[in-house]
Amino acid sequence: MNDFWSWDHAAAVFPDLIKGLGITVLATVVGMIIAAVLGLVVAIVRRSRVRAVTMPVGFLVEFIRSTPLLVQLVFANLMFTQFPSLAVGCVVLGIHYATYMSEVYRAGIDAVPGGQWEAAVALDLPRSRTWRAVILPQAIRNTLPGLGNYAISMFKETPFLAFIYVVEMYAAAQAYGGANFRYIEAITLAGLLFLLVSYPTSLLVRRMENRLA
Repeated sequence: MNDFWSWDHAAAVFPDLIKGLGITVLATVVGMIIAAVLGLVVAIVRRSRVRAVTMPVGFLVEFIRSTPLLVQLVFANLMFTQFPSLAVGCVVLGIHYATYMSEVYRAGIDAVPGGQWEAAVALDLPRSRTWRAVILPQAIRNTLPGLGNYAISMFKETPFLAFIYVVEMYAAAQAYGGANFRYIEAITLAGLLFLLVSYPTSLLVRRMENRLA
């Protein structure tokens, strides 16, 4: 057992993992904010009747969704070397997941009863106020569980940031393992920390889904 697992190494790597967890959570939160805002903008823009607008946006969305996140991270980090890798990683995560969240928003908007639009027209509400005061409050309420699921997915994909030299939790585990030739403790604890954060969040999202059903 001592050859397989060392509590001394587990204790030694734990502070590095906690520090890496802070970077992981930061990247997830910032990326989620970018994805939530940009995804909503994309969903609204794609409802435009102007094909000169919708076609380029639609192509860009499909292009991002059809290419691997890892490739996007490495490419962006090579292109924007003047920015910190963490900032590049947060933006890429946000843009990548915005393309998926835009579909969640689209479904939420489509789920708003047509009578709501008709009532807004009957009241002669400006289109901007119709969106802001009538459609979006109902649509976003319906999309919260879906957005929560994507937040969990983003959190679990932050280890890709290690490929652009961001020392998040997985990178911290790898660094300790490489320096001390002991990977099992570092990787196991990193996996447990991912589980301890993501599992309660998934339960919260499931509870939200049941309440909104």
